[in-house]
Amino acid sequence: MARDYYGLLGVGRDASDQELKRAYRKLARELHPDVNPDEAAQTRFKEVSAAYEVLSDPEKRRIVDMGGDPLDAGGGAGGFSGAGFGGLGDVFEAFFGGMSGGGGAGARKPRGRVQPGADSLVRTRLSLAECAVGVTKHLTVDTAILCDLCQGAGTNGNSSPVRCETCGGAGEVQSVQRSFLGQVLTSRPCPTCRGAGETIPDPCHKCGGDGRVRARREIAAPIPAGVANGMRVRLAAQGEVGPGGGHAGDLYVEIVEQPHDVFVRDGDDLHCTVRVPMVDAALGTTVVIDTIMDGPTELTIGPGTQPGEISVLRGHGMPRLRSSSRGDLMAHLDIVVPTKLDSKQTELLRKYKGLRAKDKAEVMSAQSEHNSGLFARLRASFSGR
Repeated sequence: MARDYYGLLGVGRDASDQELKRAYRKLARELHPDVNPDEAAQTRFKEVSAAYEVLSDPEKRRIVDMGGDPLDAGGGAGGFSGAGFGGLGDVFEAFFGGMSGGGGAGARKPRGRVQPGADSLVRTRLSLAECAVGVTKHLTVDTAILCDLCQGAGTNGNSSPVRCETCGGAGEVQSVQRSFLGQVLTSRPCPTCRGAGETIPDPCHKCGGDGRVRARREIAAPIPAGVANGMRVRLAAQGEVGPGGGHAGDLYVEIVEQPHDVFVRDGDDLHCTVRVPMVDAALGTTVVIDTIMDGPTELTIGPGTQPGEISVLRGHGMPRLRSSSRGDLMAHLDIVVPTKLDSKQTELLRKYKGLRAKDKAEVMSAQSEHNSGLFARLRASFSGR
């Protein structure tokens, strides 16, 4: 009588290949001799292993579906000894296709000697004016460059690399360890070739077989207008040359913006303080500001200017990256009240006070000042009103 292979695995007759695999994997974990030493469990393990081998083979499964038993001629399930699985590690090997083994469909390939190079970073200090107009900085960088003796080959003269004898060209070595789960196969990069799969018996005398050497070189780094502190400018393929003469990485130039004596930068806007004598604030005046990009520029201060007001020069700030527009220049007005007066100045001010007899000091609430005084003017200035 034909055995019930589907029943041994606990699946239906319409089970898919994935369902068969999951059912067998579950039973194998429970019944494998390395996990369960009971004799009944060992017998059961051989039966389910034979059932899985039969049902995972399309031709044998067809015979079972027709009512036959493809194992009758082979002496039954006992002749399979667990379908050829010697340990639980071997079960995983069957399921996952020998990912760690050499030569299988899932086997890793050696990484090769030629590898891409790493990126490099260098910092450069720029003045505010250099950030505003852009500049070409000549920098000294210390990176790996292509060996000019072997041109990246790493070999001496006409010699050539050979297959690594330790790993056989696989780039990795394997070791088998036993655990309570069975045999565990582990892989690690070959210590001889470091994963390349080949070695150089006669290496280049200059680079020692690496295909690159360290060198200090000068480069011209174009810095665009509008850069700011902390920004990085990318120079393609100016970084480290890779092992074996691999493609060079990129070089990043990080901007370190130096403080300015007059202007403080806030994004694309510039801020400065203009000290205005009390009389000029009352009567109005014109102040010349030596701007970063436009040279001396007149700033008109209207009559009756109050302390803390901000006069804005539109478009006189920093250029915006990848744009033709510019930020603004914010002039914070500081009204200067004289601290020492001679007798004549004092007399004149007393006469002026007599003419302004209605002007008296008064106490106002902070809320009123917030809504209609200095704070309101500051908000209006920053919002462009």
